[in-house]
Amino acid sequence: MEAVMDDKSEEVLKDFHIPDYILVPGSKVETTSHIPSCPVIAFINSKSGGQLGGQLLITYRSLLNKNQVFDLGENAPDKVLHQLYATLEVLNCKGDILAGEVQKKLRIIVAGGDGTASWLLGVISDLKLQKPPPVATVPLGTGNNLPFSFGWGKKNPGIDRQSVLLFLNQVKTAKEMKMDSWHIIMRMRTPKEGACDPIAPLELPHSLHPFHRVLNTDKLNVEGCHTFRGGFWNYFGMGMDAQVSYAFHSERKLHPEKFKNQLVNQSTYLKLGCTQGWFCPSLCHPSSRNMAQLTKVKIMRKNGQWEDLNVPRSIRSIVCLNLPSFSGGLNPWGNPNPRKSAYRDLTPPYVDDGLLEIVGFRNAWHGLVLLSSKGHGTRLAQTNRVRFEFHKGAADHTFMRMDGEPWKQPLPVDDDTVVVEISPSSQVMMLATPLCQSKSIHDPSSPRIYQDNDDDSSQEECEEDSEERRKFGAADTFKIPDGIEISHLS
Repeated sequence: MEAVMDDKSEEVLKDFHIPDYILVPGSKVETTSHIPSCPVIAFINSKSGGQLGGQLLITYRSLLNKNQVFDLGENAPDKVLHQLYATLEVLNCKGDILAGEVQKKLRIIVAGGDGTASWLLGVISDLKLQKPPPVATVPLGTGNNLPFSFGWGKKNPGIDRQSVLLFLNQVKTAKEMKMDSWHIIMRMRTPKEGACDPIAPLELPHSLHPFHRVLNTDKLNVEGCHTFRGGFWNYFGMGMDAQVSYAFHSERKLHPEKFKNQLVNQSTYLKLGCTQGWFCPSLCHPSSRNMAQLTKVKIMRKNGQWEDLNVPRSIRSIVCLNLPSFSGGLNPWGNPNPRKSAYRDLTPPYVDDGLLEIVGFRNAWHGLVLLSSKGHGTRLAQTNRVRFEFHKGAADHTFMRMDGEPWKQPLPVDDDTVVVEISPSSQVMMLATPLCQSKSIHDPSSPRIYQDNDDDSSQEECEEDSEERRKFGAADTFKIPDGIEISHLS
């Protein structure tokens, strides 16, 4: 019986197989009668998920051609994909039928945390291919928002042969779905004295052009300013939750042996939320400053005009959300009531409509309401462009986070302004299972209106104000910087 199963497995695996002459430059061209229906390239972060990443790498290499499976700790994906597509182009020009089919049907698998998946998506965007390969994500991190959003789950996967075979078959039948990406630019005046570079965190966010200044020849550069660029797919956030994330990443860097288990990681995160004042803020604690004190927020309206966004004074954290998953599968936007959404100019949240959902949180207790079926944060706005302006006086620094990777950001010490602006970038192609949480504006099966949840945002904001009175790209910007080890990515 086991021999029969192995024979069936070998037959199934032919659909994913890519021969060496396509993968290894200089290999002898082979003739084959079988055209794979779903050729794949797998990138695995062997350092993710404790020991799971390394074990998953072994299983994939036992099932596929070992040259189809790459350890991100040893192989830079930009070099791998550049070489692969160059080879495919040459063979295509020579009339190689198999090469043409591989180029047309290729699918990418990336196993790691959200940071690893974002890195791969950035590399694929950099290639600027006429038909970019769609991407399936294997959840190996702590949050796993990207995999969850497209139906791949949020728990660490099985690493045995049968589990990987099941996953490969899901990749073969998965549907393609477009996803927006977002460009972020941060600009600050060159200080009269001292430095104003962002304080390097223990783990630099690779999706933010890692604090290298934009070239003088770049049209986005402004004389007399330091300019930084980057991008994200899931979210950009700032405030208290980013501070807790920064503390978590710092602790994991100092004591990696304590972070081998997903449940332990989440428990540690919760404890840090308490110690950082996220549950019980102190009025005299600098981190308790609300976002209205800290920054002026502007959004672009449909008429192309910037408009000030009214942020309730109790909001201590703001998230600009592209996907319906945050903090391990929670949906901060929820399901607005269509009747109340109309006058607020809100539409259903799609991942390919060119709009961000901007949500605010008062504290961690506010965040816990997301665990209920009708829970949501304070819905502030939907927009295709948002700008944050930080002026002198409120604080000397804040914490920011993109797609799970936090950093500590200094704020102006003189009369200048730090500006962070987010605008639409390109789109990437994802693979989605029937359990997909994300909705496409182009998919007829996506719901166009919401049926259930009451939108109590307006009432909530009034209550917050009352409570307050009582107390208080893409392009090269997505690359891993030189000198940063892949083991630092979760």
